Amino acid sequence: MNTVLVLNGPNLSKLGARDPKIYGGIDYSSLVDEVSKEAKLLGIDVDIRQSDDETTMIQWIHEAADGKNPVIINAAAFTHYSYAIRDALEILRSPIIEVHISNPLAREEFRHTSVISGVATGTIAGFGVDSYRLALRALLTIS
Repeated sequence: MNTVLVLNGPNLSKLGARDPKIYGGIDYSSLVDEVSKEAKLLGIDVDIRQSDDETTMIQWIHEAADGKNPVIINAAAFTHYSYAIRDALEILRSPIIEVHISNPLAREEFRHTSVISGVATGTIAGFGVDSYRLALRALLTIS
């Protein structure tokens, strides 16, 4: 399997400062460490990135498409309205796993719609950092 690109969208760099009832007490650095440890345990190379900028996210997705890299994406708020990110993901021919720390369907109504899900191979949500761990394991079974 090629290197898995793990993309994190807006405000995820502020984990730990955001509502711990929704996102838990983990900060972004710890999230990166936990995902990296799980990937190493599974023998998967990961490249973990975060951006608050839609253009940067699209460029990274294009990079993944060019390299035929699988993508795990927590598009955060972009999940609900970024057709540009959705269209970029649609170009990929490698697996795409959409992840969320919280369960968007258990939150505000505007979070119930994902424009990403329709092009993702699968979605994992509501398990905190374990959503990422489960996504890595899923990639092993579908790649």
